Amino acid sequence: MSTVFFSVSPPSPSFPPQFHFKSFKHLSPLKTTLKRPLLSTTTHSSLHVDPLESDPPLPPSVRTFWKWLAEEGVVSSTCPVPRRLWINPDTIAASEIGYRCADLKPWVAVYLFLIREKMRGNLPWRFYIDILPERTDSTLYWSEEELAEIKGTLLLRMTREMKEHVESQYHKVKEEIISRHEQLFPSSITLDGFLWAFIMLRSRALSHLRGQLVMLPLVDLINHSASITREDNAEEINGPAGLFSWDLLFCLKSTMPVKEGEQVVIQYGLKKSNADLAFYYGFVEPNTNRDSYTLTFNISELDPFHREKLDIAAANDLGETAYFDIFMDRPLPPAILPYLRLVALQEADAFLLEPVYRKSIWKTLELPVSHVNEELVCKMVIDACESALSGYRTTVEQDEKLIQEGNLGYKLEIAVTVRVGEKRVLQQIEGIVKEKEAQLDKLEYYHERRLKELGLVGEEDETYCQPKKDSIPTLVVCSPV
Repeated sequence: MSTVFFSVSPPSPSFPPQFHFKSFKHLSPLKTTLKRPLLSTTTHSSLHVDPLESDPPLPPSVRTFWKWLAEEGVVSSTCPVPRRLWINPDTIAASEIGYRCADLKPWVAVYLFLIREKMRGNLPWRFYIDILPERTDSTLYWSEEELAEIKGTLLLRMTREMKEHVESQYHKVKEEIISRHEQLFPSSITLDGFLWAFIMLRSRALSHLRGQLVMLPLVDLINHSASITREDNAEEINGPAGLFSWDLLFCLKSTMPVKEGEQVVIQYGLKKSNADLAFYYGFVEPNTNRDSYTLTFNISELDPFHREKLDIAAANDLGETAYFDIFMDRPLPPAILPYLRLVALQEADAFLLEPVYRKSIWKTLELPVSHVNEELVCKMVIDACESALSGYRTTVEQDEKLIQEGNLGYKLEIAVTVRVGEKRVLQQIEGIVKEKEAQLDKLEYYHERRLKELGLVGEEDETYCQPKKDSIPTLVVCSPV
C-alpha cells in the first residue's frame, strides 16, 4: 500500500448536514496534457514526476505551480503541505478580509476569499489559482438548451435550486461586505465569479477529516476511479512536518496496489448517485449502482394529527418533510414504510398516536397497521412514481436506444445516463409497491397481531372474544378479523 503524507489543519467549522462535499476534483486541468499523471508514486512511496518529460509540454501555469511546490518543500518524500499553503476558514480568518467575514458561514467566506484572490493575482495563491479551470462540466454551467435534456430529473431541480442559493448568498455578501468595504476589493465581484468560487470549492474541498473544510494544493488534483471500492483512503496521524517541527499530518493511502509511475486515484463516494457526480464534477459512470431517485413525502399541516405525527417523526430522526434515497437493485430504505404509515394514519387508527403508545409506536409502524392504512401507503408511493415519470421528455426505451446507438455528445451522454437511471429506479419502486398492493388481503395487521399476543387466536385463526360483563361467563367464538 502506497502512502502520501500531507499536513492537516486544526478543526474548523463543519458543513451543515444538507451539504455533501466530494473530497477531490474529478478532472484536473492536467489530466489531458500529461504524459504521466502529476500525482503518482515511486517504489519509495513518494510524490514523483518530472514535468520536463511530459509530452506535450506542460502549460506555463502548471510549470510555475510545480516549481512553487518544489520551493515550498512539498514535492518531496518527507515534507508535507505546510499549513500556510492551505485554504480553509482559518486561512480566511487570518487574512486581510478575515474580520469582515466573521459572521459569514465558513464556506461562503471561502467563496469570497477565492474570487478575491483570483482577481488580485497576488502571491502566494496566484500559483495555485492560476491552474484552476475557468469552467467545469458541472450542470451549473449548462445552457438552457442543454438543461432541457434533463427535464423532469432531480438533477435539474438540484441545479436550479443551487443556482438560486448561490445567487442569494452573493447578493447578501455584496450588500453586507463588498459594497461597504470597497477598499478591500480591487474591482467588482460578479455573480459569475462567485459561482466559479462555489464550484471550485464544492468540487475540490476535502471535508471528511474532523468535519473540517480545507483546499489542499496538489492533493485536490487526485482523480476518481470507479475501480476503487473503498473510501477509507485518508486519516490523521502525528508526524514530522519539517526538520525540527512536529504536526498533525494528512495521510492519503491508496486502497489498491500502485506501481511506479501510475496515477494515484481515489473513490469520491460509493453512496453518490450519477446525478451527484454530474452536478459536482460533470461526469457519470455507466453503472446501474449509481442510478437513484429521491422520493419526498411530508406530513401535511392540514392533518388533524399534525403535531402528534411531527413529534413521532422527530423522535425517529425524521421531519415534517422526509427524503428517501432509493438506488437501483437495493431494498427500500428501512424508514420509508414506517414514516408513510405514520403519515397515512387516520381516525380509525389514530389511537396509536395516544401517549400510552408513544414508546412503541415506531416499532408498531414497522409492520402493516390496517388494510386502509396500507392501501393509502401504496397509493402515495405509486402516485409519486407516476407523477415523476410523467415529467420526463423521453421514455426508458427511447433513452436505451440512444445509448445503444452511441455517438452522443459528452453532455448529452450525461443527461441520458441520469434521466434513464432515474426512470428505471422509479419503475422499480412502482413495481415493488404494486406487487405489495396485490397482497393486501393476505397481510397480517395490527389488531390480528395484538390478539395473537394476548393468546386470543385459536389454531385455525379463530378469534376468542371476551363476553360482556352482564352475560353468562361462557366462551364465545368470533369470526376471524
